[in-house]
Amino acid sequence: MKTLKITAVSILMVFMTSCKVVVNTSPDQTAGNSKQSLHNISLNGKVFSAVWQQNAGEFRALCYQAFNLAQLRIDENLKKPSKRPLAIITDIDETFLDNSPYAVTEAEQGKDYDAKTWMNWTSKGEAKAYPGSLNFFNYAASKKITIFYISNRAESDRIGTLKNLKDLGFPNADDAHLLLRGTTSDKEARRLEVLKNYDVIIYMGDNLADFSKIFNKKPQTERNELVDQNSNEFGKRFIMLPNSGYGDWESALKGYNNQLTPAEKDKVMLENLRGY
Repeated sequence: MKTLKITAVSILMVFMTSCKVVVNTSPDQTAGNSKQSLHNISLNGKVFSAVWQQNAGEFRALCYQAFNLAQLRIDENLKKPSKRPLAIITDIDETFLDNSPYAVTEAEQGKDYDAKTWMNWTSKGEAKAYPGSLNFFNYAASKKITIFYISNRAESDRIGTLKNLKDLGFPNADDAHLLLRGTTSDKEARRLEVLKNYDVIIYMGDNLADFSKIFNKKPQTERNELVDQNSNEFGKRFIMLPNSGYGDWESALKGYNNQLTPAEKDKVMLENLRGY
């Protein structure tokens, strides 16, 4: 992997400086000098997230914590009678496969996500597994629990995705258990297909929409309220993995949409920050 020309410290300094600009200037001033002061904080933020994801013991600890907790939930469910076979539904990207090298390489080129470069990455099948994930999924398989991988990767990513899963040793790594995005990113129809024949005991993801349709396309305030209303599900049926790099939380920010320029997205992000 190429060596970054931007250090973690410089990224953090940019971020802190940008936050200070928002707190100490008027909205008009902020809008006027955003291109000069922000230095594309959205891309730098993704790189800083990758620095944490690739290096921090705290990140590893959160992964182990999630998978250890999920294993406890398996053991609890195995004690309950079930007339149907048990299953786990899991997302892939930033739930147990680490795509931070892709984010870093794109940022080095001053770019964000791009479908063509993303396929170049997935076709390699070289993403590493999150700490604790392989042991967890193989433990589930040893207990006769079927794993379904419901991902919003495109069908064009299928070959590379299956290669990646098989090379790492994940169970049920075949076409029947890999349900990719069709005409919609909404995962509900795919979840319902699994539920026709299985009792799904655990849902795993890094994004709220990985768990239930109630979280789909909701604004930030409503998403947060729904999390609070369903707080008892997290750590039980819903197991969340850490991903600060990207997700629906971005598009849920007030004023954010994917048609904005990078500088406009940066401005929206900073307008959604609190200082003191």
